[in-house]
Amino acid sequence: MTRTDVTEETEGPEPGGYAAARLRLLTEGERSGPPRRRALAELTDDWLAGLFGAATGGHTGVSLVAVGGYGRGELSPRSDLDLLLLHDGRDDKAVAALADRLWYPVWDLGLDLDHSVRTPQQARKTAGEDLKVHLGLLDARHLAGDLGLTSSLRTAVLADWRNQAPRRLPELRDLCAERAERQGELRFLLEPDLKEARGGLRDATALRAVAASWLADAPREGLADARRQLLDVRDALHLATGRATDRLALQEQDEVAAGLGLLDADALLRQVYEAARVISYAGDVTWREVGRVLRARSVRPRLRAMMSGRNGGKPAAERSPLAEGVVEQDGEVVLARAARPERDSVLPLRAAAAAAQAGLPLSLHAVRRLAATARPLPTPWPAEAREQLVTLLGSGRPTVQVWEALEAEGLVTRLLPDWERVRCRPQRNAVHLWTVDRHLIETAVRAAGFTRRVHRPDLLLVAALLHDIGKGWPGDHSVAGETIARDVAARIGFDRADAAVLATLVRHHLLLVDTATRRDLDDPATVRAVADAVGTERTLELLHALTEADALATGPAAWSSWRGSLVADLVKRVAGVLAGEPAAEAEAAAPTAEHERLAVEAFRTGGPVLALRAQTEPPADPARPSGPSGASSGRGSDDPGADDPAGTVPEPLGVELLIAVPDQAGVLPAVAGVLALHRLTVRTAELRSVTLPDGVDGSVLLLDWRVAAQYGSLPQAARLRADLVRALDGTLDIAGRLAERDAAHPRRRGVEPPPPRVTVAPAASRLATVIEVRAQDAPGLLFRLGRALEAAGVRVRSAHVSTLGANAVDAFYVTRGEGVPLPGEEAASVAREVEESLRG
Repeated sequence: MTRTDVTEETEGPEPGGYAAARLRLLTEGERSGPPRRRALAELTDDWLAGLFGAATGGHTGVSLVAVGGYGRGELSPRSDLDLLLLHDGRDDKAVAALADRLWYPVWDLGLDLDHSVRTPQQARKTAGEDLKVHLGLLDARHLAGDLGLTSSLRTAVLADWRNQAPRRLPELRDLCAERAERQGELRFLLEPDLKEARGGLRDATALRAVAASWLADAPREGLADARRQLLDVRDALHLATGRATDRLALQEQDEVAAGLGLLDADALLRQVYEAARVISYAGDVTWREVGRVLRARSVRPRLRAMMSGRNGGKPAAERSPLAEGVVEQDGEVVLARAARPERDSVLPLRAAAAAAQAGLPLSLHAVRRLAATARPLPTPWPAEAREQLVTLLGSGRPTVQVWEALEAEGLVTRLLPDWERVRCRPQRNAVHLWTVDRHLIETAVRAAGFTRRVHRPDLLLVAALLHDIGKGWPGDHSVAGETIARDVAARIGFDRADAAVLATLVRHHLLLVDTATRRDLDDPATVRAVADAVGTERTLELLHALTEADALATGPAAWSSWRGSLVADLVKRVAGVLAGEPAAEAEAAAPTAEHERLAVEAFRTGGPVLALRAQTEPPADPARPSGPSGASSGRGSDDPGADDPAGTVPEPLGVELLIAVPDQAGVLPAVAGVLALHRLTVRTAELRSVTLPDGVDGSVLLLDWRVAAQYGSLPQAARLRADLVRALDGTLDIAGRLAERDAAHPRRRGVEPPPPRVTVAPAASRLATVIEVRAQDAPGLLFRLGRALEAAGVRVRSAHVSTLGANAVDAFYVTRGEGVPLPGEEAASVAREVEESLRG
């Protein structure tokens, strides 16, 4: 039978009538959310039942069953239809013909269909072999035909699920964990998969399956609302894209937010993250309970009898004291029987600190009891409360699960009301792996590893918790955070001096890394400015540790051994100034013998001379936790290196590239362009004029750059020199070559990046004018910048390049031809010219 024959012979409701009704339902906007999903499912039910009735002619022994998401009635606008044609096996040929009469009208409407034809025995056998099939059948719902056939299958499948739960639930747990590893955590992704990511719709369905096993149950508070919110977002996503997608792409988020009546894409992501957090936490609690029940069942009856107490023969749970009012029981931290939360305001923090120190989860019952009955803390907090908070923050990785338990029941915002603004707040910078709130906790986790490096670990840990607390407020988050940190410090019981230190740490938590990577450390004005901001050696010590903890908690692109070495160099210089040593005036370093040799050879030959020298650093301190490397630092590439976890292998810092060339125009763009053509990324760049030895009359430019290969090994110096010669004499069209490469290998374009911005950094140096550039990273960007600065008629003294994710942040120290800083108006004009060249 052909597809056309099937369509013509099918009697019953016209497909066009269903399609028109479906379109009206999805476009009129009178209903949304659960009512629309329910109405769409009912409309589809009626249409399919009509098709089934017309096709079967009243035959018995066959039924049409909705399974999976359709079985739950969760039809989004572009959801596929999960259908099972169930039959008693008496007439396979007739059943096959019936399936054709059902499936082809669905396909004719362009609907996605996931279908199967099975007997009850075949369905049970397949479910026993395929966990995903079993999960879909748990939601089986009768649509048409033999109700008894459907009901018997539902009963048998559910009985099988409960009987096989000790075997199937560990499989389901592993399946969820594998999917989470592959898809990531929904609540931390900028483009999350609403269905597959951890905390998404698949996990919510898995929790329903656990509850159906009668072995354990998920926390129900908020779970249904969280599931509904994710389904609502998926509905809006389907309508916005016209496609069956679960991926909430950046370019769709504004339209989806508007469809849901939300303010903007950030409000949308925050709502999605909140829902995912509820589902993730419910999953953690549920799987922990499943493990506990299965362990208890595995204990032999005779052993259980030996462990029995007097309470009806049940095993007596062992309770080990951890702190006042806090005990361990069955792998969880619970409240002691004598605990009185309504009288003990410190108990929530004491229980949390004890749990984190023991590396154990807080039980759901304990957290809920604390949330419901705990007495509020006075202001300022008593000393014990502050100490318990510091203990909790200093417990390392276990802090995360304990903090999330407190947050799930609203205890964190009760203790720290300012936390509400950062909770589940997305961070649009791709450098960040986490939402703001999780980043703060991750920073505390990292800082816990640095507490032996500072005199006041309590201040370090609290500063880690608060350093981004100003995000969510208008303006500079560091400025807003300074005020909040001072208030929070006073509220939790720190004295005025300590509160001032915390405020300073929050205000300047970006100072060291920004200065080290974007400023000339040989300029005394740079070092003096940092010393004035920090104030004391003890604060500098804390700020250094906070800087590293913050960067390591941000993501791989935010920290590397190269950045660490720059920050350490800056800290050493600032510490000297704070100790009373005078800031040395910046003087041109005396040329080394190699510099002089290169300069003389360049002058003698009249062309560029190159030397490559590898740079490495000694192994990292094994007592210091090492974070991920990968900070991008050239133009359009990531650092190919990665920190060695054990800290035993030196990490390449790149290659020192020395170039001597007779003084002439166009040197900077020529060198930058050649490096871009050879896919070399630039980490630092310094240019200066070298005085030749006595008896040699002439001027030579010396370029001292640190570079790294984007792919593979470094090119030979001879090849670099040959291309540089051609670039300087104009026979190598760098711009054209870069354009050809971009055309041959076009990069995928996503969201339109913000336009570049070029500014003058006021009072950054007494020796030069500092031009700061912020732009989207791209191959050849440094070449374009060098060409623009050359066109503006300025001389580049040094360049400090830095790439964070897709964002290039560069600083150029420029002077007039005679070596003096640019006047204000001239500097502003140069900045405008460079910005216009980047936008053009």
